[in-house]
Amino acid sequence: MIHKLSDVQSSNIGKDTNIWQYCIILKDAKIGNNCNINSNVFIENDVQIGNNVTIKSGVQIWDGINIEDNAFIGPNVTFTNDLKPRSKEYPKEFLKTTIKKSASVGANSTIVGGITIGKYSMIGAGSVVTKDVENNELWYGNPALKKGYVCNCGNKSDENLVCTSCKGGGK
Repeated sequence: MIHKLSDVQSSNIGKDTNIWQYCIILKDAKIGNNCNINSNVFIENDVQIGNNVTIKSGVQIWDGINIEDNAFIGPNVTFTNDLKPRSKEYPKEFLKTTIKKSASVGANSTIVGGITIGKYSMIGAGSVVTKDVENNELWYGNPALKKGYVCNCGNKSDENLVCTSCKGGGK
């Protein structure tokens, strides 16, 4: 479903993906199956979004961003792709940022360009992430720092990735 009040120029939209009102998706963007793109989202050209991804309202996804399957991007998350921006001066190539499979980025977080956020990791709301985050790590703050670990189920775990809720693990 593509809402009639959105401007979707890309034909690379997967099956059962919902795109809500006031979204703009440029022609070369690739979006997988069963995604939910909430209202007021802007997606540039050199963007890849996997399957089962949720992108909440107010997010802009710039060139060079890759979001893998089952990731969650909270409302008003800010991505960057240029460490030295100047008006009307463009880099030869924009920084590449990857949000790995099943990672979650909390509301109002800022993700500085050129980093990777690992599988099943979790970024707390309002964080400013300036460094790579490994699989199953919990980061939050400004600047964001590693504060612990999360299980694949999303609950906090110990350093051996043993979860107190599901008794499972990660990595």
